[in-house]
Amino acid sequence: MKIISYNVNGIRAAIAKGFLDWLEQANPDVICLQEIKANEDQIPVEEIVKAGYSYQYYFSAQKKGYSGVAILSKKEPKNVVFGTGIDHMDYEGRNVRVDFDTLSVMSLYLPSGTNIDRLDYKFKYMDDFQVYVNNLKQEIPNLVICGDYNICHEAIDIHDPIRNAKISGFLPEERAWIDSFMKNGFIDTFRLLNKEPHNYSWWSYRANARNNNKGWRIDYCLVAEPLRDKIERALILPEAKHSDHCPVLVEIN
Repeated sequence: MKIISYNVNGIRAAIAKGFLDWLEQANPDVICLQEIKANEDQIPVEEIVKAGYSYQYYFSAQKKGYSGVAILSKKEPKNVVFGTGIDHMDYEGRNVRVDFDTLSVMSLYLPSGTNIDRLDYKFKYMDDFQVYVNNLKQEIPNLVICGDYNICHEAIDIHDPIRNAKISGFLPEERAWIDSFMKNGFIDTFRLLNKEPHNYSWWSYRANARNNNKGWRIDYCLVAEPLRDKIERALILPEAKHSDHCPVLVEIN
């Protein structure tokens, strides 16, 4: 199964930039989207069907034009779960999951900590999400959580670790959380297979950051430990330019 995760920073804007043509060429079995910024009735569902994705699951935020996640699949899942059942998470449309026979795939959009109020909320979300996933793993051991985690794990994952050490997304507390999350049963598939620096998935729109590759790796395909031996490929796809993020990919046999 080829799975892609992509924060599209507005699905309608991404489609206007050629996202659907790219999607047909990339041809994942499942694609997890974050920050769709739209309700289903605002999305060209039939065009997406023509691109090969008959099964589409959208979980939008209550606030219009904000946040929201989706999963598009070529194959029909046996079960779909919208949200977590935790009200403050689900109000912002940050989780949707599809269950297949051999594994489950979640699209996650973890909050950013752009100001002190949102940073406090981000930590609350992280704590509650860890508890939710701990319980979920008891039911679904073969779990793949793809998405925008809004955290760089290690210094290798950010272009300037020293100057960004006090910026949300690379704070010690955030890095400790994602480190603990991984050590609690998840594999960073890209780092498992790729040890090279200068591989990023997000760039600021300012200061020509993308052309200068001054980026952050904040998008992950995390795979539960029971699937470790099934991981075949893990890539970042920076040539896709429909967003300030780029897609990340994992192939699981």
